[in-house]
Amino acid sequence: MNNAVPPEHHPAVSDDILLDSGARDPVYREIYPRLDGFKLGVTNAWTAGQPFDFYRRMRDDAPVMWSQIKKPASGFWSVTRYDDVKQVELNPQLFSSQRGSINMSVLSNPKGKAERLMYAAYNSLINLDADLHRELRTQQAAFFFPTYIETLKRRVGEKIDALLDNMERQGPVVDFAKLFSIELPMFTLCEMLGVDEDDRADIIKWMHYLELAPQFITHPLRMLLSEPTFPFRFENMLHDMFSYGERVMADRIQNPREDLLTTIANAKLGDKPMSQSYLDGSWLLIIFAGNDTTRNSLSGTIRLLTEFPDQRQMVIDDPSLIERMSHEALRMVSPVMHMRRTAVEDTEVAGQRIAKDEKVVMWYGAANRDPSVFPDPDVFDMTRPNVDKHLAFGHGVHRCLGNRVAQMQLKMAYERILERFPHIHWTGKQKIEPIILVHAISSLQVNLYGKDGKRPVQVAVAK
Repeated sequence: MNNAVPPEHHPAVSDDILLDSGARDPVYREIYPRLDGFKLGVTNAWTAGQPFDFYRRMRDDAPVMWSQIKKPASGFWSVTRYDDVKQVELNPQLFSSQRGSINMSVLSNPKGKAERLMYAAYNSLINLDADLHRELRTQQAAFFFPTYIETLKRRVGEKIDALLDNMERQGPVVDFAKLFSIELPMFTLCEMLGVDEDDRADIIKWMHYLELAPQFITHPLRMLLSEPTFPFRFENMLHDMFSYGERVMADRIQNPREDLLTTIANAKLGDKPMSQSYLDGSWLLIIFAGNDTTRNSLSGTIRLLTEFPDQRQMVIDDPSLIERMSHEALRMVSPVMHMRRTAVEDTEVAGQRIAKDEKVVMWYGAANRDPSVFPDPDVFDMTRPNVDKHLAFGHGVHRCLGNRVAQMQLKMAYERILERFPHIHWTGKQKIEPIILVHAISSLQVNLYGKDGKRPVQVAVAK
């Protein structure tokens, strides 16, 4: 009989997370107007892309603007100017990620719908503050340093070539998002985590369902009408996904490997191992966060190269500009559209008083087009002197841990795409998902050989 006492786990932050109060109005008087014209808190509003004109109006007339959101969620403050977003990012002791998570809303969940998924989300690195965040980040950091990233390059390059070969076989008109953007970051992340080849198709399927989860939780009826079997499949998917995570974590504790899953499985805070919620949240966050930025930046950049042919030509003439192009595209696409913080005491941004426990949402797409920092912000210009000063990866202590991995993939992808398909052309057809957190381009139709391009004819050379 085994009398061993199981180890005490580190307590979960979700135990005391701040739920929305349902407040319609802020505590202190608003000094800026509430602008009409775009509903920031409505998922379906985002399927036409980011509202750059509305962002401009907010920056000019209401840089710290109160927005209401559908009950029972609380209203929130929106911050849109570059310097104000940086102020919020650089003061985590005032603006907490942990107090109310990075999600726009945290609602009570009496029916326990997708409860384990919610706990996993709240107890992940992106939602932690101070020592908790620093400690867990440090434990994972080796996999995001240049030395390790160098070891990935050969495998990433081979994957890029294989994806381009496949596109070429299916061309000239293909869905770039489905055949390339979705595939590449998922491959890279699975390599880093150490996901076995046989499990990778499941991971891709689970990520698709997780992206739809916020829509399902906020608009279950609409989801039922469009996909009647979704709730049933979603519950099965969650069960399979978490069972997989438990199985793999247990295996990595018994049989450690040189991979990121092993690091996560064996993480400790002080001398206490992490709870299952932390473990769930850690591996899911890496796949989710690492996937979104790279995937949507890839598709968004192909779109930009079509819209700004002069910039494309500059890069074709001088491929050493690709890194600058990649930064400028990240600024203009802003694939992660917002993050939320919660005020831990009464404070002030741009003259507006903000009460303790009120939500502050930073709109990166607005900050990245602030003309006081980026003149002519709607123009794609890789020659900008401050081309790498965008906030697409966030800023401060929560700056994206995987930004170097993302930039490595983007640079290699653009080099090889433009070498093989210098005239790749977006046809104008795209699909953007109704998601508020990321600019999720799920379909982007391109012609590999230019506008109305045909496959080049191979001419046999006489010997």
